[in-house]
Amino acid sequence: MLGQRQQTIGQSISASGVGLHSGSPSKVSLSPAPVDNGIVFRRKVNSHVETCQASIRNLRPMELCTAVGSNGFQIQTTEHVLSALWGFGIDNAFIDIDSEEVPAMDGSAAPFAKLIQLAGILPQERPRTYLKILEPIHIGDDNRGISILPSPFPRITYTIDYDHQLIQQQTYEHEWSTVEFEANIAHARTFAFSHEVEALWDRGLGKGGSLDNTIVFTETGMMNEGTLRFPDECVRHKVLDLIGDLALLSIHVIGHIIGKRSGHHLHTQLVQAILDNPEAWTLVGPPEKHATDLADLVKQDSIHAMPLPANSAF
Repeated sequence: MLGQRQQTIGQSISASGVGLHSGSPSKVSLSPAPVDNGIVFRRKVNSHVETCQASIRNLRPMELCTAVGSNGFQIQTTEHVLSALWGFGIDNAFIDIDSEEVPAMDGSAAPFAKLIQLAGILPQERPRTYLKILEPIHIGDDNRGISILPSPFPRITYTIDYDHQLIQQQTYEHEWSTVEFEANIAHARTFAFSHEVEALWDRGLGKGGSLDNTIVFTETGMMNEGTLRFPDECVRHKVLDLIGDLALLSIHVIGHIIGKRSGHHLHTQLVQAILDNPEAWTLVGPPEKHATDLADLVKQDSIHAMPLPANSAF
């Protein structure tokens, strides 16, 4: 992995749909961005453009999805588009949006992955920096939690357990690569249970949900026509969500993440815990870069472009 350059997309490309929770029409456009820019949401408000970095510092409280906000606006259900960008190794991009929620599309990251493939992936002139885990970090308890452990390469192990005949206990091992993401993760759709749908509506959520963008499980089967895309589609979607939430760290991680009955809240708690424990990791990257104090990087929340010498870790 070391030695790879930062990447953006080759050209601007757009898609439209409705927000899963708001039910409102929404259009997003993905555009190239310069090195060290990160992933930034933009929205035109009256005569000016507001921006919001996809960063844990901009996380906003939200049920059943991940939302970020700053500069007077908020964007919810960011996890699927961020998963596609992060899963394809895109470090720098602008996401222009005309509403407060990313469109649900088909409930997976596949439509956004397709946009990225159509736009093309463009290597940039600056090498990428990585955050390498040196000591374990754990959030949660034995029943429900998420950890990250030292590992020579990035990987995810995720386990879910639902009392439903089409789900039961599922575990998926994700070896981090663009090929693996596109083939085995991007197409996994979000899911819900029929008895929960009315409760979601009562809480003002799921207004844009349909059988076109959500797998809906009944007591004995599923409401959608056809079959699941994968026998273990549900746990694969959890991996998809986790990758999108990890994008809020703004730097690629070398470590083994183990999730057990987790979700967005614990995912983002792990991201924050990583930043809160600088003794548990180091930065590795191009040897020509000067060493930078890790604690200062955490305070500045600008770790993306400030690597340590390559011989300091890995």
